[in-house]
Amino acid sequence: MADKFDVIVIGAGPGGYVAAIRAAQLGLKTACVEKWSNDAGKPVFGGTCLNVGCIPSKALLESSHKFEEAKHDFETHGIMAKDVSVDVAKMQDRKNNIVKNLTQGIASLFKANGVTSIHGAGKLLANKQVEVTDNAGNVTVYDAENVIIATGSRPVEIPPTPLNEHVVDSTGALEFSEVPKRLGVIGAGVIGLELGSVWARLGSEVVVLEAQDTFLGSVDQQLAKDALKQFTKQGLDIRLRARVTGSEVKRGVVKVSYSDTKGDHELKVDKLIVAVGRAPNTDNLLAPDSGVNLDERGFIFVDDQCKTNMPGVWAIGDVVRGPMLAHKASEEGIVVAERIAGHKGHVNYDCIPWVIYTHPEIAWVGKTEEQLKAEGEEYKVGTFPFAASGRAMAANATMGMVKILAHKDTDRILGVHIVGPQASEMIAQGVIAMEFGSSSEDLAMTVFAHPTLSEAVHEAALAVEGKAIHIAQRKKR
Repeated sequence: MADKFDVIVIGAGPGGYVAAIRAAQLGLKTACVEKWSNDAGKPVFGGTCLNVGCIPSKALLESSHKFEEAKHDFETHGIMAKDVSVDVAKMQDRKNNIVKNLTQGIASLFKANGVTSIHGAGKLLANKQVEVTDNAGNVTVYDAENVIIATGSRPVEIPPTPLNEHVVDSTGALEFSEVPKRLGVIGAGVIGLELGSVWARLGSEVVVLEAQDTFLGSVDQQLAKDALKQFTKQGLDIRLRARVTGSEVKRGVVKVSYSDTKGDHELKVDKLIVAVGRAPNTDNLLAPDSGVNLDERGFIFVDDQCKTNMPGVWAIGDVVRGPMLAHKASEEGIVVAERIAGHKGHVNYDCIPWVIYTHPEIAWVGKTEEQLKAEGEEYKVGTFPFAASGRAMAANATMGMVKILAHKDTDRILGVHIVGPQASEMIAQGVIAMEFGSSSEDLAMTVFAHPTLSEAVHEAALAVEGKAIHIAQRKKR
């Protein structure tokens, strides 16, 4: 029998490694099990987010955006850059080095905090035992007082588009060695739009097929419609109500069959990205006698405190209910570690920000206008366009707006929605305001630096009561 731990975390993604570090900081004997390996057979930390998700995609988004600026926007600033070209291999090397540095950073943090790293595939047995199978097939069983399951999620595959050299998931889409001339994307969600944007900026002709009849249905529709116009201008061909029915690869060309309200169609592309969602990693994770329950979709059932139905067994992140977001997983990991150590912890699920890292960026927190209408909640609205922002003009980034929704009677902020430059950074102002139960008046009375993009948040708050300074508004009584 191997060592016994106070806490064993299964999975070293943004939920798992954060939980392990926090538990160790709190004086708990902690181990973290991770099955991912590098070419040398060493454990790789960070999970999907760091290795094949959030970080590498943002690296490519940043590089491709700079390329697009150099080709199309520098001249606006009086900068002449002729014959700009892209070296995809160098771009990919930069991305890989960023990932390598960050994964090594987690290993250093484990060492600094005294977290024991266990390399292999973890499986929960009865009585809070964790079975770990290493790459050579050797099996070791560990005892724990508490187990935190943080195994994350994986891309969903669909029968009409089996994966191969030319049909890839989000992981494969981050590894293209050259720019596809024609690129198809199935799914106009966060992942599909971000990956489609990367390769469109680099020169691909991109067609996005989305089965839903509403573009970004979970986003406030005023902003979603604005974003759709911008993406269309950028050359993304986004086709709604397009349901993919089949695909075949011949001579390096993918023929995609799909149907919409006008009938059946075919699309020929060089590469096809399947980005239709993610599924929880619970296969072969739980022994039959572990006692932990799954719901009908394969997620681990937990309560509001991330407790499973088995005492001492917890689950966090993509493997449980709620949004599949890295920062949500990290916060749950911290809260669970705190609770195991006897402290109080809480995640406010009403104040979790969402971001789509396209250009313009889309970010939001709280309720959309559509949700408030459906719930019968009386509200008031304030909006401010970046076209009226001096800083946005200086940056040549005037698309989009800030929208604030507040309760009609109490003025408490119910939602903040931003489409525009640096929306991912500015949304934190809305999150903080909502976390502290602020009113739109609180934001309106706050002094914002000038000139900044954040002044748009200030003006949107002022606009809730018809008091915006830098746009003309109808007087509100």
